[in-house]
Amino acid sequence: MNNFGGPPGPGFFGFISELPLFFILFGGLLITLVVGAFTYAIIKGLKTWSSNNAAEILKQRCKVVDKRTEVSGGSGDSSASTNYFITFEFEDSSRKEMHVRGNHYGLTTVGDQGELSYQGTRFKEFIRQPSH
Repeated sequence: MNNFGGPPGPGFFGFISELPLFFILFGGLLITLVVGAFTYAIIKGLKTWSSNNAAEILKQRCKVVDKRTEVSGGSGDSSASTNYFITFEFEDSSRKEMHVRGNHYGLTTVGDQGELSYQGTRFKEFIRQPSH
């Protein structure tokens, strides 16, 4: 018997109709949260991408003041992935941390001075200049 007094329906919906209301509501809430999180992440990524594309490319003299990595994954049989970040300090003492590729990370050391090119939050290049 289903909740409506008749025999249970065939297949999946027949199974669902026999579940207690709590499990139906909890399952619906869980699905809504997962779909909402994915939707939020996609919209946020598109917004950042669009904002970066609309921004002008800036070039500023700066100095590398810090470098860091962020490793995720790598447990069991899964592979690890590494994100690379460099913090630049500009002549007005403001700082900006940029996500960079591994090759830029490896070629840059703390104390390097040069010209940073970036577009919004997107790193373009860092051209090292000899210090005087």
